[in-house]
Amino acid sequence: SPSVLQALEDGLKKADADPSVKAVMICGENGKFSAGADIRGFSSPKRHGAALGPIVSLIERTEKPVVAAIEGIALGGGLEVALGCHYRVAHVKARMGLPEVTIGLLPGAEGTQRLPRLIGVPAALEIITTGRHVPAAEALKLGLVDEVVEGNTVEAAIRLANKV
Repeated sequence: SPSVLQALEDGLKKADADPSVKAVMICGENGKFSAGADIRGFSSPKRHGAALGPIVSLIERTEKPVVAAIEGIALGGGLEVALGCHYRVAHVKARMGLPEVTIGLLPGAEGTQRLPRLIGVPAALEIITTGRHVPAAEALKLGLVDEVVEGNTVEAAIRLANKV
């Protein structure tokens, strides 16, 4: 939603400007990272506020380490947010993917560029063109995530952020 994107942008800018902040951890709420954009918003003639692509680029450009704590699902724009992060920690039951292709849309926040850079063209092409949800264990093997945990994902992401 526009309010979530704006809060993410504001939080990143504030953290980046604060010398006491050493790293940033991005997580979802209620056991889900993000299911991405609400496609009903695509039919609006004008969208106001922050757009996802520039926010993901802002995450990527942030000089402080940014770690995604992926619980539940990171789909579509949610995965694109995670791809913009410097590191990704996933819960063992998490699933990731770019399912918008199943309704005739291509990932619009540079997921089609970031995913191949991270895991290679053949694996990324399969994920992008099928819309398949990738389980955490496979995501780790592919290099999509840096760590898979059974316990508290947020705490694990904070530990990783402190380590890097």
